[in-house]
Amino acid sequence: MVASDWTERHRPISERQLEGNEAQRKKIRIWLDQWQDGIPKKPGILLIGPPGVGKTTVARAVAADMGWQVIELNASDARNAGAIRKAATHASNHGSLFMAPGQKPPRTLILLDEVDHLSGGLRAVSTDRISSIVSGEDEDGSKALKGDSGGKAELLNLLSQTKQPVILACNDEMGLWGRTSSTWRTARDRFTKHLTTIRFDRASDEALRRIALRVIKEEGYTADPSAIEELVSNNPGDLRALVRDIQVMCSLIESNITKELVRDNIETGVRDTSVEIFPGLDLLYRSRTAEKAISAARSLDKSPDDMVAWISWNNGVVFTDNNAVRRGSTSLSLADTLLTTRFRNTAHRSWYWSSNLAGLSASVTSSKPIEGRIFCTYPGFLRRGSSWVKRSVVERLAETCGCSIKAVREELLPSLVAVQSENGEDFSISLALQLSPEEHAALCGLKVSHRSTKELMERYSKELEKLIMEPELVIESKEVIKDREIEIIEEDVKDAGQKTLF
Repeated sequence: MVASDWTERHRPISERQLEGNEAQRKKIRIWLDQWQDGIPKKPGILLIGPPGVGKTTVARAVAADMGWQVIELNASDARNAGAIRKAATHASNHGSLFMAPGQKPPRTLILLDEVDHLSGGLRAVSTDRISSIVSGEDEDGSKALKGDSGGKAELLNLLSQTKQPVILACNDEMGLWGRTSSTWRTARDRFTKHLTTIRFDRASDEALRRIALRVIKEEGYTADPSAIEELVSNNPGDLRALVRDIQVMCSLIESNITKELVRDNIETGVRDTSVEIFPGLDLLYRSRTAEKAISAARSLDKSPDDMVAWISWNNGVVFTDNNAVRRGSTSLSLADTLLTTRFRNTAHRSWYWSSNLAGLSASVTSSKPIEGRIFCTYPGFLRRGSSWVKRSVVERLAETCGCSIKAVREELLPSLVAVQSENGEDFSISLALQLSPEEHAALCGLKVSHRSTKELMERYSKELEKLIMEPELVIESKEVIKDREIEIIEEDVKDAGQKTLF
């Protein structure tokens, strides 16, 4: 017999049973009350917060108190344009059939959970195709939609036309907007035109304590006060995880939960608390102690290479104090140096230290806590198809160096970009690789449409033509590059011999 899920059994069915996020619940209640008299200016709400804090539970409990029906779609359901139109859009435009004459029709709350996992862009599917799917006319399945095709566009359509309240829930709103640098702001603006954003916090210790006591009592068990405190102190504010932990422990005992049992459960089943990158970075940048910073960095579940890349990219934007930027850059430089030691010796602990140093450079390097919103962005040099990552440059480097495309993108290209002058006046590397004028501009991160870039490309073109006409200069320039590489390697070896890090 399969045991029932206690998280569902003890899910609050009324607002009176809810714990935590009182201010957020009040905003939802006010918004829902506005639907009693008509359609609010913003017909949708976007609930943002980490898993297990009760986002969808709050929505369902408040709707139940108001006697409203709830239509819910989550990540396990088909959420393409046809599915959303069929399950939500139709319901949003129709009142209930069961009501007395003159009575106001009851509302239907449309709840779409985990919208940050809704893939695809904002390209809409044709109305005829959606209609044939919804009406069932597509008998042979020739017009069927795969995955989440057209899902985001249909969401926008739903929000713009709905006659019923719509609530979206997610862990990371960037997943809904999309992380493409050129489009995410457009998607955000189009959605937030119809949405009120409400951010949920993790449950407080007091809320966790009350829920633990209620669940244990309702299931006919008891617990030592020290066991409750141990449960609470080892929970990150995840209500769902708390109830599941209690269910596991109650399956091992006859009546009473002890502190020792809680500790054994924690040691044998350490929970994976990895979080999405943008909420995780927000938590990391707000950390004020090394212990919290290391814990936040670990929850990001990023490799040390990626940690150095993400934090070095965002420090200059997040920090407004020059001293904080300088201190962060110093520790990031050391972290990057430690990463390279894994290729020269067996100091595998360098992997551990470089990750922690990267996390500390984003937190305790700043003498003042960060206030307000933190706007982190995806590192441009890690993004496929970035404006300066021209495929022809990548292929030329891979062919010249005899390495993979991935190695060029992750190892060589960032270094080449870093040593290029900001104005692109240094032609030496590009000439040695015989890059085209457009490729040189791409390597320097310059926009070809600018007049100054066009003039630069013209000068570079003359230098390249001169070089091609005199082959001996090509050999000479390549020898210069080779000599510079040898010098760098010799310096690294010398430094490695002089410094003992461990």
